Amino acid sequence: MEHKGSDQKPRRLSGAALQRPALTQALYRAFFDEWAERGYAALSLERVARKAGAGKAAIYRRWPSKRAFADEAIKDVALAVTPISDEGSLEADIAAFLRSLRTVFRHPTVRRILPDLLAERARSDELAPLLETVATARRGRAEDLLDRAIARGELPVSLDRALALDLLPSPLYWRMIVNQRRISSDELRRQAHVLAVALKAAG
Repeated sequence: MEHKGSDQKPRRLSGAALQRPALTQALYRAFFDEWAERGYAALSLERVARKAGAGKAAIYRRWPSKRAFADEAIKDVALAVTPISDEGSLEADIAAFLRSLRTVFRHPTVRRILPDLLAERARSDELAPLLETVATARRGRAEDLLDRAIARGELPVSLDRALALDLLPSPLYWRMIVNQRRISSDELRRQAHVLAVALKAAG
């Protein structure tokens, strides 16, 4: 007996069953562009969808709210952390850490979003868990750097880690994000030297 419908074409998936990675990435890019242009508080998901060439439903199939969208978009970017390889000394490791951070701070979208992200954190607690997750991932690389220095005997076991972790990115952040100035490779190496001296003295 012939099976009814055996020659029918497979039904095309739609809605929640269709989650195209390329569209998701386009939505991420549009989300960050909108954030950089208008700030988080004024960010419109409808404009994000238009910029990505999609309908608003494409966003709500993936994320139930602007906060959920922000969480996943930032984690997708910020948590892709490349470990800093062992460069053989505390100062060399710090220089490698700063070079990696400089690459992030050079991105024009990051330079506009990061201050706004911190401003939103000061205004409300809505983005606090997200910032904590990102900070933990980023600080993990610096923790590895400190562990290696302690193992080499360059820093004491009694090192004030909280102070060290606050200190490492601060001069670069102040120069590039707060003062919006470039930093040369020579200047970056000087920062690494000063930070290494400071950590050893603090220890």
